[in-house]
Amino acid sequence: MRFKTILAMVNEDYQDQVIESAKSAGATGVTILNARGEGIHEQKSFLGLTMETQKDMLLFLVEDFIANNIMDAIYKAGHLNEKGNGIVFSLTVDRAIGLESQMPTMEKDAKNRYF
Repeated sequence: MRFKTILAMVNEDYQDQVIESAKSAGATGVTILNARGEGIHEQKSFLGLTMETQKDMLLFLVEDFIANNIMDAIYKAGHLNEKGNGIVFSLTVDRAIGLESQMPTMEKDAKNRYF
């Protein structure tokens, strides 16, 4: 099997919808990391204190053949077309181990999609 890692930095307001949409599109799980993003625009300040927006980084390890569907679902659910709502990208995975608990579901999905 070939895998991709999908990394999505989304606003907390949309986190639950993004996770549900990704699972509906075929993701079997997610790891949630706390993150802070900085873009090309300066951070706003109030009385000398910088106002930072915390975001959650969602990490999905998925099969290659469903990665684009999952990314499209994340894009829609996270309202990523709107400024400041986040970003999603994928990376190819050379090797993944420890997936024994998820393999039956992944194999079933692959069979349903290809056969």
